[in-house]
Formats: sequence, C-alpha cells, structure tokens
Amino acid sequence: MSQHTDAFAALRYRDFSIVTVNQFCLTLAILIQEVIVSYSLYQITKDPLTLGLIGLAEAIPFITLSLWGGYFADKFNKQRIMQCCLFFSIPMPMILWGLFHWHGLHQISTDQLALGIYAVIFCLGTIRGFYNPSATSLKPFLIPKALYANGATWTTIGWQSGVILGPVSGGFMLAYLGRENSFFIVTCLLIISFILISKLSKRTFPTIQHDHLWQSLSEGFRFIFKTKIVLWAISLDLVSVLFGGVIALLPIFANDILKIGAEGLGFLRAAPSIGALLTMIVLTRFPPTQHAWRNMLLAVAGFGIFTIIFACSRQMWLSLFALAMTGACDSISVVIRQTILQIFPPENMRGRVAAVNGMFVSSSNELGAFESGLAAKYLGAVYASMLGGGVTLVVILVSWVKTSDLFKVNITDSPHDSSNDKKLS
Repeated sequence: MSQHTDAFAALRYRDFSIVTVNQFCLTLAILIQEVIVSYSLYQITKDPLTLGLIGLAEAIPFITLSLWGGYFADKFNKQRIMQCCLFFSIPMPMILWGLFHWHGLHQISTDQLALGIYAVIFCLGTIRGFYNPSATSLKPFLIPKALYANGATWTTIGWQSGVILGPVSGGFMLAYLGRENSFFIVTCLLIISFILISKLSKRTFPTIQHDHLWQSLSEGFRFIFKTKIVLWAISLDLVSVLFGGVIALLPIFANDILKIGAEGLGFLRAAPSIGALLTMIVLTRFPPTQHAWRNMLLAVAGFGIFTIIFACSRQMWLSLFALAMTGACDSISVVIRQTILQIFPPENMRGRVAAVNGMFVSSSNELGAFESGLAAKYLGAVYASMLGGGVTLVVILVSWVKTSDLFKVNITDSPHDSSNDKKLS
C-alpha cells in the first residue's frame, strides 16, 4: 500500500508510535490532574479568578523559559531533555494531594492551599517550557517528510484521545475514588511516560551552527516574522484560544449554570476532544492541506460561532454538541498549523521555532484561562464566553482581507519552490 494512501503510515515507524503513546499517557495525566485541581479549588473558594490564576501560574514560567527550551532543544539531545523533564514531573501530583490533605485537616488555610497549588503549577510550567520544544521538534525526525501531515494527524489523535478520557476519568475518579487515589493514578501515568521516552532509539540531531546565545534565540523570531504563512497561522490560533476558549470556565458552567456536578464537568471537558477525535479520523483519509489557508480561516470562524452557542445554551445536549464542534473546528486548524511548522523551518531551527510557537500558542491556553477567569469575575461566565467568541469572529474577518494571497499557497510544496516564494514572505 502506498504511503500516500495508507492512513496508518506514520504509525508504522516504531519511535513515532512510542512518542504518540507517550503523548496520550502524558495528556491523560495532565487532564485528570487539571479536572481534580480546578473543580476542587473552585468548590472551596467559589471564586472564578482562582481558575484564571491557575492558568497564569503556568503561563509565566512557560513563556519566560520557552525560548531557552527551544535553544536547548536545538543545542542538546532532545530525547534526553524530555526524559529529565518527565523525571522531575513525577512527584508533583502527590505534592498537590498533600496540599489538599493538609487543608482538610485544617493545618493550612484556604489562601495557603491556593498559594501552594499555584507554586506547584508554576513548577510544572517551568518543566513544560523545556519539554514542549524538544517534544515538538523531535517528531519530524521520526518519519519521512512525505508523512508529516499524516503524522500531525496521528499526533493530534493521540493527544485528543487523552483529552477525551482524561476529563471524564478525572470527574469519575474525583467522585468515586477520591483525590488521593486519583493523584496516585496520575503519578503512575507520568512514570509510564518516562519509561516510554527511555525506550526511544538513540539518535543524533542537526545542531546550532554558532554559540552566540542571543543570536541563536532571535533566529526563531526572525524566521517566523519573515514567513507570512507561519506568522499568521500562529497568530490566528493565539487569538482564538486567548479570547474564544471557555475551558477554564467549565467548572462554573458545571457547578452553577448547568448544575451537573463533577461527573458532568468531565463530560463537558471531554466534549471538544470527542468532536476533534472524530474529525481527526476523517482527516487521516482526507487531510485539509488542499486549500489549507481557506480551510484554516473557516475552521477558526466555526470555533468562534460554536463558542457563542455554548455560552447561550442551558441544555446539556446542546452544550455538549457546541463544545464538540469547537473541538472539530480546532482539530482542522491544528493539523494545518502543525504541518506548516514541520515543513517550513530548517531542520536545525525547529526547536527554536517550536519554542516561539509555544510561547504564542500553547501559553495562550493559560493566558486565555486567566483572561476568562478575570472576565467571568466581572461580566459573568456567560457574557465572558460570548465576548470571546465575538472577538474571534472579528479577527477572522480581518484575517480574510489581510491574507488573501495565502489562499494560493500549497503547503505540501517545498517552502523554497519558486511558485511559493513570493507568497511565503
């Protein structure tokens, strides 16, 4: 079977399969922990801003250290960096359990509990600042260039599968197993992730050609800002997630608006990924790389529209449907953006480009959580969500006008093909 028609082509490469399973386990661990911490803390404080501050606590070190993480990813062995990061993340869930346990025994106050949680999340953000650039820039070395789009699809399927099962599992674990057992399971998943990365074949990578640190760090920025399709792809995702995301507010919708409890929160949190996973299965056969830029703009617009529908819904089924459709739209955008970021950067710059992308996109999840929490505190969760969806649609209208030249770009071509040269810069 031709690799171009084989939906499982990327998974036939051993190390790529290992990394995909690792991503599933790691995502599962992170999301179970996120549901437990956010729901438990909101039940204790009843303050929407605490949910936003969780995101801010992770975003500050992640943004600060991502460029350094990209430099390390391009300078040193990516696999060893990932191992070290996973090793230091293993004790964090049990520290979180200890904080909740001490609060339950009245040995620490609610303010001390919140500060302790923010400190642990800050440490996890620090680890993530080094882990993400190495993990992202490793994947193109595991499969041939012709399979980048297929690989991006399977990577996202592995991630979305974790995002589906993680929140649902977290909700049910919190309700029926308690925090202690739930945090223990998270720890076990992190140990499995560490073992999987340790099983990767040893390999060498192209390295930075000079040792001037600041020049090396700035190269990632310069490449992105001079490559129009990369710059706009990152910017679109940043704005949509920063303003349009409602994930941080789901504990409020579950507890106060829909009144469906911890189990219901798990279903709400999983709904976007159910929609995304179903879409990804389709994309393994029908990748969205033809007319890629048009598809990306339409997908982000759909994300904004369904965010507004979710904000207005008071029915469980409609809320789940709207969230599932935001995930479906986001998955199309993710595949296109990941393919762009794997094809266009030079091999020895992928870590730094991934780091800059992480600063502007991945951190937007946490900054978006802070923005959502702050807006919900003063506007209410419903109006904050509607405002975010509206801002996303305005940005799409502006982008459609400003990037019409990118509609003709074929992202499956080499970035140095003459037909694309003028459109990429």
